[in-house]
Amino acid sequence: MKFLDLAKVYIRSGAGGNGCISFRREKYIEYGGPDGGDGGKGGSVWAEAVDGLNTLIDFRYQQHFFAKNGQSGMGRQRTGKDGDDIILRVPVGTEILDEDEETVLADMTELGQRVLLAKGGNGGFGNLHFKTSVNQAPRRANPGQEGVDRTIWLRLKLIADAGLLGLPNAGKSTFLSATSNARPKIADYPFTTLHPNLGVVGVDNAEFVVADIPGLIEGAHEGRGIGDRFLGHVERCAVLLHLVDGTSDTLVEDYHTIIGELEAYGGELADKPRITALNKVDALDDEERAEAKTALEDAVGGSVFMMSGVSREGLTDVLRALRSQIDEDRLRLKPAEEEDAPWQP
Repeated sequence: MKFLDLAKVYIRSGAGGNGCISFRREKYIEYGGPDGGDGGKGGSVWAEAVDGLNTLIDFRYQQHFFAKNGQSGMGRQRTGKDGDDIILRVPVGTEILDEDEETVLADMTELGQRVLLAKGGNGGFGNLHFKTSVNQAPRRANPGQEGVDRTIWLRLKLIADAGLLGLPNAGKSTFLSATSNARPKIADYPFTTLHPNLGVVGVDNAEFVVADIPGLIEGAHEGRGIGDRFLGHVERCAVLLHLVDGTSDTLVEDYHTIIGELEAYGGELADKPRITALNKVDALDDEERAEAKTALEDAVGGSVFMMSGVSREGLTDVLRALRSQIDEDRLRLKPAEEEDAPWQP
């Protein structure tokens, strides 16, 4: 399934049905009176967050969603049928934006959450509604209310607990593959990862979700490389893991490049808790490790983890550091195994 995180959608709610002008006409009944029914309500357009979706690819093939109009009223005091509603089923984490792509109409962060995007028009009153003691034969009825026609944008921000940051080929996909069952594409050329990947990692009887996004380069906020369009997928993360390639000759500059792009992106992303790890240390000897760690710690102004996604060195310490920054209510705790539990077939 192709990953799609931005879609433009055209929606329209149904118009209400017109009221009816009708009079009762039956044999042997001298004074029938008005009996025109009201029009039915137009269908509304809703958005609902559902389980089992992690992309907006369905909206690539269908962009127009028009609800049904309400049926007009009829004689014999019959009310028209209401129009059917339309439900846009979106993944959890979808933001619904107005046509300007800036105004947030709704943020679908909970499973089962429903939001009304366009309300259907009310049905018009039939002439029966206007009957009074003074006007016993009204010849007026209201037209149905028009529906709402609007354009919206759907923008998906993945729900993850920890996010991976780094330059291309920093080892983010290798880390995700080594710590989870996710199998992202891994190769020895830049921009191997073209779309975000999610993986569930576990440590100390707790599981959390890690998001891997395509690598950033200098000037990503200006559109260079793949740009910063995927940074939105780590906005909801509780902590960020910044991987720095230990085999790079410019690892300090590499670190500052990513930090500069986070600050240029704006928002709260640059202020999120961040853990820095020196990756690919399996390719360094003891002297090179010490030199690289000292240089990076001076740039970070704090401690730096040493790890390797290939040899799995230091992975547990990094995962424990990530777990400590994630709130307990976001973790998925595994039930403790009972040592003396009775045997069951």
